[in-house]
Amino acid sequence: MRLTKKLHSCVRLEKDGATLVVDPGAFSEEDAAAGADAVLITHEHPDHYDEGKVRAALEAGAEVWTLRSVADTLSAAFPGRVRTVGHGDTFTAAGFELEVHGELHAVIHPDLPRITNIGFLVDGSVFHPGDALTVPERPVDTLMLPVMAPWNKISEVVDYVREVGPRLTIDIHDALLTDLARPIYDRHIANLGGAPHERLSPGATHTL
Repeated sequence: MRLTKKLHSCVRLEKDGATLVVDPGAFSEEDAAAGADAVLITHEHPDHYDEGKVRAALEAGAEVWTLRSVADTLSAAFPGRVRTVGHGDTFTAAGFELEVHGELHAVIHPDLPRITNIGFLVDGSVFHPGDALTVPERPVDTLMLPVMAPWNKISEVVDYVREVGPRLTIDIHDALLTDLARPIYDRHIANLGGAPHERLSPGATHTL
């Protein structure tokens, strides 16, 4: 399986000629979901879900798996091609085996209502948590790690890595992290998290 990092929280996974895309959002490249056979969306925030990009993927033949708040914006126009999933569900998409973990977005501030958020475990190996620090109830090989967001701080990111205990972490949710700050985050995550840490530039790939 080949993983390609796209801007911010978008990831492309390719295996056996099929392409799976997670969270093509407003910060992602315009072609982030182009050519996808399946698209997964963790929640409705625009940095994770760009409706125009997803509609273009659906019009080109892709299928979508997501939570209800996103599915409701698409399902009428694409009957039978947009599927609603939630915590505990398992399914197959474009030849990838998927498990859904998590239910709520991380707390941004107590005064703001929490929305739903789901994470996806791909082929029992790669976990994309969306905007939450969800710990799957099974081992994770590669953790897509949300390193910088309005809802987290570096100590929470480090503790999350320790709790999940992956073999490898790869940055996501990093579009707002400046180049000046990246070495600080890299050092703390690598030295304190207890797992090898890799930062991929947009377009870079990693073979799993």
